[in-house]
Amino acid sequence: MNRTDRVYIAGHRGLVGSALVRRLEEEYFDDLILRTRGELDLTDAPAVYRFFEETRPDYVFMSAARVGGILSNTMYPADFIHENIVMSANVIDAACRTGVRKLMYFGSSCVYPRMAPQPLKEDYLLTGSLDPTNESYAIAKIAGIQLCRSYHRQYGAPFVCVVPTTLYGPNDNYDLQNSHVVAALIRKFHEARMTGAPEVTAWGTGTARREFMHVDDLADACVFLMRNLEGGEIVNVGTGEDLSIAELADMIRDIVGYRGTIRWDTTKPDGAPRKLLDVTRLTDLGWTPRIPLRAGITATYAQFAALPLAV
Repeated sequence: MNRTDRVYIAGHRGLVGSALVRRLEEEYFDDLILRTRGELDLTDAPAVYRFFEETRPDYVFMSAARVGGILSNTMYPADFIHENIVMSANVIDAACRTGVRKLMYFGSSCVYPRMAPQPLKEDYLLTGSLDPTNESYAIAKIAGIQLCRSYHRQYGAPFVCVVPTTLYGPNDNYDLQNSHVVAALIRKFHEARMTGAPEVTAWGTGTARREFMHVDDLADACVFLMRNLEGGEIVNVGTGEDLSIAELADMIRDIVGYRGTIRWDTTKPDGAPRKLLDVTRLTDLGWTPRIPLRAGITATYAQFAALPLAV
């Protein structure tokens, strides 16, 4: 993949897509193909095929997805499974039919069984039951991975899959109905500090353990993997380190400068007890992350605090 190649980034305004744009612009890629949802609805199969016929991208990053935390996954399971499967199927099929040189599909750590051994190896896919809090989204992501593998087996399509850990960073979603845990805690602690609230309520028991990666590290890893993976491969992308949600909350509270207490709402679900990715394949290929968790969250909070919604 060279800077003169045509590169389509699906979902370029989202957390992952915008990080990929930043990363490729650093290398002076000058033919990035970007479309908003208003310009191209990825659930419209004929429109997607016409787009691929007209633009003929060399490389595709399929980072478009309907995403959200436990609350939105619980409220809208049909939307999550339907929209994500349809978008993935349309883009993957059009990429194959128009001769894309390589496509990268983005899975999620929730594709692995809820009670799989830790850390989670790529080989654990489809070996057990999923966590019920985001089962519909996980099934849709598994379908996308299996589509890439199947197109590779049947047609020799050079499609690869990455499974990122939980992400945070610029352009995250801070809507408390749809956000993931880092963004949600940043907003809650910031608003509590601004209003002088004596406590912040967090979901669950705080004992679940999670791994977090700055999205700019993910983008760097994905550009590296686009250049180094062969068709049909799947690779975990993470840091290889985790911490409890309670430890994460304490860190974010300290970064934000909030002095109140945390009340854990144990009527709300924790999700899977632990999700730590095995990143052996990634490190064996020669890539490691650069952004420490505290430094990354500190920078992310500074960016959030400058947003209009944070005033």
